[in-house]
Amino acid sequence: MGVVILLVMAAGVAAMLTRKLPTAFALVLLAVVIAFLSGAPLTGKNSVLDTVLQEGAPALAATMVAIILGSWLGKLLDETGIAGTLVRKIVEFGGDRPTVVALGVLAVSALVGTVTGSAPAAMLAGIIGIPAMVAVGVPKVTAAGTVLMGIAVGVPFELPVWQFFSTALDLPIDTVRGFMVKLFPFALVAAVAYVVIENRRRGTEHAWSLKSVAARPASRRERLGDAPWYALLAPVIPLVLALGLEVAIIPSMLAGVLYALLTTTRPGEMNKRLLRTLYGGFEVAAPPLALFVAIGILLAAVKLPGAVDALEPLMKAVSPHNPVLFVVVFTLLVPLCLYRGPLNVFGLGAGVAGVLIATGIYPAVAVLGMATSYNQVFGVADPTSTQTVWAAQYAGVSPQQVMVRTLPYVWLVALGGMCVTAALYL
Repeated sequence: MGVVILLVMAAGVAAMLTRKLPTAFALVLLAVVIAFLSGAPLTGKNSVLDTVLQEGAPALAATMVAIILGSWLGKLLDETGIAGTLVRKIVEFGGDRPTVVALGVLAVSALVGTVTGSAPAAMLAGIIGIPAMVAVGVPKVTAAGTVLMGIAVGVPFELPVWQFFSTALDLPIDTVRGFMVKLFPFALVAAVAYVVIENRRRGTEHAWSLKSVAARPASRRERLGDAPWYALLAPVIPLVLALGLEVAIIPSMLAGVLYALLTTTRPGEMNKRLLRTLYGGFEVAAPPLALFVAIGILLAAVKLPGAVDALEPLMKAVSPHNPVLFVVVFTLLVPLCLYRGPLNVFGLGAGVAGVLIATGIYPAVAVLGMATSYNQVFGVADPTSTQTVWAAQYAGVSPQQVMVRTLPYVWLVALGGMCVTAALYL
């Protein structure tokens, strides 16, 4: 039966790759099929309806709340001009030096990446940052990749990501935070190397401008001008509270929302801005919320006793336990997290992680190291991820071009994460 379950998973991957089914729908369908194949009854204990669907759907509720708050803060950073001001100040400081401007945009992208991920983060940093980089001669592909590499630098400190891995892998926040901090230096070195090396290799190009940006009407934020200097600390507030003072994630993010609001908004306008940005945050958060509901359902299915018993001998037979082999094998498998592949942690990869933990093949913290390492690759180089698609299209290049240019750098980040994982937890 374990072989049949693996074949069903492979069929699910094929359905997602060919876009026959949206990822969230495919994961739910997979979960139901796996549950039935595992011998789960329709109702009752360890059942399809009560355990997989009813209990699985809200399993990642804490992550979903964190996603909503991150999206809310992201909308505030956009509407109040905090993100735009950060980028403009960096560009002014960099002048006409392409590498300096690109490094500045990289830094802002990393800061924004600690608040929210996916396309919203790319837009916050890229709407101004990409045209600014191209204007001083940074090649288009390099400009798009710079924003994405910068977001990846911020991901180890993205609080909703901490909450996701904590809930999905049943690990304390302290454990997740500890490994993410270890992953950060690899992401930072790779990102800086990308900017410096790619700018030197490709030289400067002065053959493009964003007509769509020049033509678009000035937004309310732009008419209001730059945000106050003290408001620019808003993206840092949640990080300082959660990382420095070890405040819980949701209160830390609420503090960032309130700080951004109080430092940029007149008292008479606070109610309207609060509601407007909150509702806008829900719109931004809707796609990941649907995905996290589906991931929770899939995790509940693969943890059913029947699924664990069926998959355990197969997974043990193919999973390397020697630390060197662990690093070699799982580093070579990095491409399987691209194109919504089976190791994409925001897809079937979450189910694979659940199986590895439920069957006792690896300790949960080792699975954390593997999953977070793959996430660093997916968030930058996957041509199907929303941030990669947005940044590439906005810069006027294809997502595949960005993947080819960035993949060697993020592959090294994954290698670093695997080495740390093997050294500490195997």
